[in-house]
Amino acid sequence: MANGLRFKTARDLFIACPAAARDMRTLPTEQRSIEFCRDLLAGRVPEEAITFCAYLLPDRAAVWWAHECLGHLSELLDETDQKLLALVSNWVSEPGSAHHRAALGQATAAPPTTPGAWIALAAGWRDNGLVAGGSVGRAAEEPPALQPFPAAHAVNAGVLAGLARVALADRFAVLSAFVEMGLQMAEIEALRQSADAY
Repeated sequence: MANGLRFKTARDLFIACPAAARDMRTLPTEQRSIEFCRDLLAGRVPEEAITFCAYLLPDRAAVWWAHECLGHLSELLDETDQKLLALVSNWVSEPGSAHHRAALGQATAAPPTTPGAWIALAAGWRDNGLVAGGSVGRAAEEPPALQPFPAAHAVNAGVLAGLARVALADRFAVLSAFVEMGLQMAEIEALRQSADAY
């Protein structure tokens, strides 16, 4: 199944998404993406597997993956984050809805400081209408050169911020579960893309 992924190898991903090199220290290899990610998980900085998943998934799928990751940490999130995640869920269900886009635009007007805010910002960045309309706050003011694949960067920040709230004794198990969920989503996306191609 790994052959159908949008980035077959780690190097393919790093070439297509130069921002990944800024978010990770591990250098890419010619390994298949799934294998590379699992090696990251087993490596010195397992958090880089989260980063890799954020870039491996298409933007909308990455936002949903992050939503699902944070949903497993709901007891560690405050009411504001819960509301932001509800907005993200609505947006993923109907990304073309003007109502959802407007609500997301308002929610992302402030700089992100919590896991849910990062994920809402990822959805806002993903939604080109919000960025083009200038309603994403500071993100809209940044030159496009500073925003290559910004949704993946925000997804990464949100999931890692949520993970940081998990007790140290449980953190690796939670991190591993998040990565496996991301890899499964990447494989499902590859199947969906293959089916759409026929």
